[in-house]
Amino acid sequence: MQKTQSTSNAASRAAVIERLREAGILAILLLGAVVFSATVPSFFSVDNAITGIGLSAAINTIVAIGLTYVIMTGGIDLSVGSTAALSAVIGADLMQRGLPPLLAVVVALAVGAVAGLVNGLLITRVQLAPFIVTLGTMTFYRGLALSYTNGQPILSLPDGFKNSLGGDVFGLPIPLIAALVLVAAFTLILRYTKTGQYILAIGGNAEAVRLSGINTGRFVTLTYVISGVLAAFAALVLIAQLGAAEPILGNGWELSAIAASVVGGTSLAGGKGNVVGALLGALLLSMLQNVLTLLGVQAFYQLLATGLIIIGAMVIDRYTRGP
Repeated sequence: MQKTQSTSNAASRAAVIERLREAGILAILLLGAVVFSATVPSFFSVDNAITGIGLSAAINTIVAIGLTYVIMTGGIDLSVGSTAALSAVIGADLMQRGLPPLLAVVVALAVGAVAGLVNGLLITRVQLAPFIVTLGTMTFYRGLALSYTNGQPILSLPDGFKNSLGGDVFGLPIPLIAALVLVAAFTLILRYTKTGQYILAIGGNAEAVRLSGINTGRFVTLTYVISGVLAAFAALVLIAQLGAAEPILGNGWELSAIAASVVGGTSLAGGKGNVVGALLGALLLSMLQNVLTLLGVQAFYQLLATGLIIIGAMVIDRYTRGP
């Protein structure tokens, strides 16, 4: 009885901390918007809010959703950027060869799914560490993308493809709408389905979940497949906007997505996280990057700022995680 009460109290405490963290990020976003609007020329405009911050945050959010699921199981996926590049160049090449854009998109998403499946199987069946596996596939998938294109970009994508994923609806860019829809869908999965509950439980205590008769390997593998598919989708959204696909696409995406997840409250120790937090984290990072760019701050200082935010979020997580 006491153990049940203790577990319930711990869950309530974790829920309160999660709400406080989301409220804190929202407060920082609002405060930052007010301060930057007053001090940085050209920050306060609809165009900057949508194209300067929203679009960048949308791409990062889509990738961060998948990584949030992976991290919640106690894993990590460093290969998302390379998976995105491989999916993008294959999809773009098929479109140029005459395949209808819809079929090329399906193939590109399938490439992302296979890349994630390989990661998942190596981790769950071969029992390799997630960091080692995805570090290796990060290099391997990038090498495949470069060799597939001979290091050259694929230009002049079909207008129908660019208009469908890179267009807008009532003034709102489709990537932004897609990111919000995905946040809602994956939040519902996490909160109201057994799959979501199992993913969270595996991160908390995988052995206990396994002993209760649940195939933990299947759910862990599923999170890597989700991560691969979402990385491929984010890449398709990006190349639809750019009108071209490059094999170097996605460089550094893993860092940005991990930062968004961790800042949003996902614990690198697993067992805790939420998709809405990843969205807020992506918005916060995008706003900071946008302001630094408007101020003319050099790229390496922006990386320093991102690194400090990640370290700060990890320190907060350490002291709010509990024993």
